Amino acid sequence: MVKKVRAVERVFDKLDKEIRSFQNSTSLHCLSGCGACCKKPDIEATILEFLPFAYHLFKEGQAMETYEKLRNDPSSICMAFSPFQVGSDAGFCGEYPYRGLICRLFGFSAVRNKYGEAQLLTCRKIKEDQAEAYEESKERIRMGMAVPFTQEHYLRLYAIDPDLSRKFYPINIAITKALEEVLKYYSYRRRAV
Repeated sequence: MVKKVRAVERVFDKLDKEIRSFQNSTSLHCLSGCGACCKKPDIEATILEFLPFAYHLFKEGQAMETYEKLRNDPSSICMAFSPFQVGSDAGFCGEYPYRGLICRLFGFSAVRNKYGEAQLLTCRKIKEDQAEAYEESKERIRMGMAVPFTQEHYLRLYAIDPDLSRKFYPINIAITKALEEVLKYYSYRRRAV
């Protein structure tokens, strides 16, 4: 379990560096006080991308409590969304260091369209409020500027565990299933973490 968690964290660390580099090169950034992407009820994620979060909760003695809370709360808004968090680089994420791959990628990554061209994945607010930087970034990407590609990072997770990274679930269900994986694993082992 720990090896798998550390492998996912290495993917995240590499991605975070790529995104910082991309942001520094383009000056694109999330808008302060926005959180619009966190409020979307249709965010989907894999189990594996939330395994580090589930493991963190387990180490902190909060896994079972969080698991029960998620099982009894039908909300489709991410459980880590914290709308009253103020003055933080983490925006509205109450678990920012443990956010999933989807949370890391959105806004500052690209996908290839049917013609093989890179298309920047970002939100309407960034496109509108940072229109000049957005258009310049699109052109620079077209000319070959490095940008994190969504599919590459999902393939990296797939290489760690194909079963836990294959299927996408609504975000709270993905977190619940990640907690189930960790709780199941440690229910048959000593608590050494």
